[in-house]
Formats: sequence, C-alpha cells, structure tokens
Amino acid sequence: MRPQTIGRTLGIGLRVAGRIAGQHIAGDAASPRPATAAATSQAAGRVAAQTGRGVARGVGGFFRPFRRVGGVVWLEVCGVFFLLPVIVFAPKLWQARASWLHGPDHRTFVASAIFVVVFLYLGITSFARARRRASAR
Repeated sequence: MRPQTIGRTLGIGLRVAGRIAGQHIAGDAASPRPATAAATSQAAGRVAAQTGRGVARGVGGFFRPFRRVGGVVWLEVCGVFFLLPVIVFAPKLWQARASWLHGPDHRTFVASAIFVVVFLYLGITSFARARRRASAR
C-alpha cells in the first residue's frame, strides 16, 4: 500500500469518525429534528480538532524520553565528527612543528594549529554538553 493511499484512508476514516462523534456529542443522533449540514460539519470539525490535539499530546508524551536520549546521542555523534578533523590535522601539525616560526611550512603549521584547536574545542564541548544533558533530569 502506498503512503498516499494510507494517508487518504486515514483522513477519510478520521472525518467519518469525527462526524459521528460530533453528532453524538451534539445530541443530533437522539433528537427527532434533522440537523443542518453546517451545524453537523462544525461539530465534526470541533471533535476532529479535539481528537487531533489529544493524539498530539499523547504522542508527544510517548516520545519525550526518546527525544532527550536522542539529543544526547546527537551531541555525541557530532562530537565524534568534530574530532575527526583533529585526527586528520594533528599529524600535519606535528610534522610542521619545526618550522612554526619562519620555516617553509609556516603556513601549514598555522592552518593545522587553527583547525586542531577549533575542532578540538567543538568536539570536547559537544561531549560536555551531552554529559550535562544526560545527567540533568
């Protein structure tokens, strides 16, 4: 079954269920007089909106713990990716250390030092934020 078909089926089912629930809530199903189409559609719209809000609150409550854990995992993954350039540029920094002031590899040393410092800072702070978020409740 394609996603469009599933969505269409669920949408139609929700509208029908909302219409039926709206009629029961408004008392139109038990009353002897016929309800107007506008009143029935307004009641169904209100019921559908209430149902949608309730479902959203329920799903949000269900996923709340996963959101916190997912945030911690995301920070740790970002920390790993920030430390990868440190691993790449640290050997270049070490090789160019002899010409740090006036040698032929001065620019390589300075560029490598900047990359290593910036990405080391980003990686360490990402892991520190993940640790703080994991320990906070």
